[in-house]
Amino acid sequence: MTTAAAIAGRAPERAPRRISVLGATGSIGRNTLDLIGRAPEEYQVVALTANTDARGLAELALRHKAELAVVADPDAYDELKTCLSGTSVETASGPEALVEAAGRPAEWTMASIMGAAGLRPTFAAVRQGACIALANKECLVTAGQVFIDAVTQSGATLLPVDSEHSAAFQAIDQPACDAVERITLTASGGPFRTWSVEQMAAARPEDALKHPNWSMGQKLTVDSATLMNKGLELIEAFHLFPVEAGQLDVVVHPQSIIHCLVEYSDGSVLAQMSMPDMRTPIAYSLAYPDRMWAPTERINLADLKELTFEPPDEKRFPALRIAREALDAGARATVVLNAANEIAVRSFLQGKIGFLSISELVEATLERDAGHEQGDPHNLDEILVLDKIGRELAGALLPRFILK
Repeated sequence: MTTAAAIAGRAPERAPRRISVLGATGSIGRNTLDLIGRAPEEYQVVALTANTDARGLAELALRHKAELAVVADPDAYDELKTCLSGTSVETASGPEALVEAAGRPAEWTMASIMGAAGLRPTFAAVRQGACIALANKECLVTAGQVFIDAVTQSGATLLPVDSEHSAAFQAIDQPACDAVERITLTASGGPFRTWSVEQMAAARPEDALKHPNWSMGQKLTVDSATLMNKGLELIEAFHLFPVEAGQLDVVVHPQSIIHCLVEYSDGSVLAQMSMPDMRTPIAYSLAYPDRMWAPTERINLADLKELTFEPPDEKRFPALRIAREALDAGARATVVLNAANEIAVRSFLQGKIGFLSISELVEATLERDAGHEQGDPHNLDEILVLDKIGRELAGALLPRFILK
């Protein structure tokens, strides 16, 4: 029998939460939709976007009953339209359509478009003033304070999705955030952690793409191999948390169980731990400020037996040093850093340059730009112009690094 007490204690029903996923066919996007698909009655999918994978996007749009599917590459639009012909899913293509999709009213948006291409759509999502789950590094690496100001002005809630930044967010005691002395991000060390410089000089793209712990896209996996990923994360952390650059550190932790350590003025260190599965930080952002169940493997410390740590070797992996220097140099340098790194990683994956030349090309680009008279960018348009300049500089320097 249903009693009055039971009715009074029952959680009120609410309308499905409107969500959008920018970058739906990537690793983060698919993991996000995996979680959403386990409780479809709780979510209403507004917009899904992809870069070129029209067929994959169409399949996800149908499975999750999306209102809108947008492919960034206009050349892929015919395939998307054909796949969704006769359905209720609206279709569109091109950069402006991405921005329009990001601006459609949603309570929660996963911003996981990789690269500078994600800047304008993510800014559009922020302007809604809703909840932004941020997996696009470039918004903080290249836009930095401009992006944070946009979040503040719109009243949006910004939730970091990178495992390290999500871990820091969880470990920072908000009432005592002024007492944070140090934030230490952990790095797996990537596939070349134990390789010599000579071995890395001969590394092929397929070697760099064999990450020991994580399943990620190609660009992010190569960044992990060079440790540039960790350098970019230091820049992100500088903008996200109440610390100065000198209070940020990196330690190599091959098991990828501890994702971040936050040290306080009383000597306490809070560490967030979970198995290396991106559904954990995604679930945290999706349910925030509550918690939700996620189908992730649970930690068994007895099975793990040991957790080890070592300092990063910046002689073998100079990208970490280069990123730190860019952070110290200011916002212009971090834009150029990111632009040059995207060109360098793409060139490596295409077999044009060697693995070690990735960092060399990035550093050469920063050195070439260092004497430029113009200062730091102050808005999104200036950032996008500077991003283009950085890519052009890197492209002009590329021939000196081409494999013979």
